Amino acid sequence: MKSFSITDVGRVRRENQDFVFASDGKVGTLPNLFIVADGMGGHNAGDRASSCAVKTFLKSVRRTRETSPVKVMSRAVEKANEKVFEEAHSDRACQGMGTTIVAATIKGGTLYVANVGDSRLYLIRDEITQITRDHSLVEEMIRAGGITKEEGRNHPDKNVITRAVGVDDNVAADIFDIEVTRQDMILMCSDGLSNMLSDQEMYRIVKEEKNIERACRRLVDEANRNGGRDNITVLLVSMRTNEVRKC
Repeated sequence: MKSFSITDVGRVRRENQDFVFASDGKVGTLPNLFIVADGMGGHNAGDRASSCAVKTFLKSVRRTRETSPVKVMSRAVEKANEKVFEEAHSDRACQGMGTTIVAATIKGGTLYVANVGDSRLYLIRDEITQITRDHSLVEEMIRAGGITKEEGRNHPDKNVITRAVGVDDNVAADIFDIEVTRQDMILMCSDGLSNMLSDQEMYRIVKEEKNIERACRRLVDEANRNGGRDNITVLLVSMRTNEVRKC
């Protein structure tokens, strides 16, 4: 297993409110851990929300003796929500702040995912499959059949999310588990990538590159070339141990 992550401010925003963490090695009782968070809130509040959520999530993971990935990550999301909610109500400058979070770990051939918000996790195999489901107004419209997925990419309300860490006093993460193979790749990202590139464009870039660092940087470059209207975070995990390092 090998991972690489990158975060970029984009071409429009003045500050980066995304936060990313990646560890190929053990974190607490988890054999590895990957996290992407996308903060929201005015003047540094989004940055504070995402960093606070990830740091609190990590603290929870490192302190627990629980070994079930589902229980470990579910509890970590709860603790992150409590902390961000507390800070949002103790500092007037942070009122209303919140953050998305998508976290993943791979244990015993199974990928475990916890998700709140619209940051995404994709499984890349013979095709690209979005594992997470966006907690967003547009996603609800798509599921109801009101608009198509392609129409949703350009919808004026595409940034309105319906669930986030720190906005309410409690939050429930969606949990997914899926079997993975050594040929699979995992792509995690903030909506600064998924709003700028289609799923098929992301799939093509990842498949064309033999090196995950080059793939990540190319994804960011393409998102910026398409407008870079938001912060862009990309995290790629390759299950292959014999990844080509140079092209």
